[in-house]
Amino acid sequence: MTSSRVEMTCLDHCRLTALINHAVAEDRLHFPDVKHLSALRQKLESALCRESADISPDVVTMGSTVLFREIDNGECWTFTLCYPEEANIFQDRVSVLAPIGTALLGQRVADRVDWPVPSGKVQIEIAEIVYQPEAAQRCDQLETIST
Repeated sequence: MTSSRVEMTCLDHCRLTALINHAVAEDRLHFPDVKHLSALRQKLESALCRESADISPDVVTMGSTVLFREIDNGECWTFTLCYPEEANIFQDRVSVLAPIGTALLGQRVADRVDWPVPSGKVQIEIAEIVYQPEAAQRCDQLETIST
């Protein structure tokens, strides 16, 4: 079961808040981004922030590579959660502003979350965090938000 309050690093929280503020100020969001911006904002507002060294290795953070499965059909997917400018579906890099990116952020292994899709919602379960920058002590190497 998914908890209502997610955990994230203070650095991720700061960078994502800056991303939202910069995009809104510059009016640089495309329609799909705007549609999911409020979900990300809500997640940031209710998030429990922790220092990178204190974040559990089972939490999805920015830069994490996550293996998850659809509950209904068992299909598995692996994505790396990234900032919009780094997103590339052909490299399995999904933006935090995409519905699945926002859904995964701050969740834990074994959490079940709803993935908004055009036909409704698909329930997924986080099976494994294949890579997490904080656990690898490489969180300082994530791209920074350009302002």
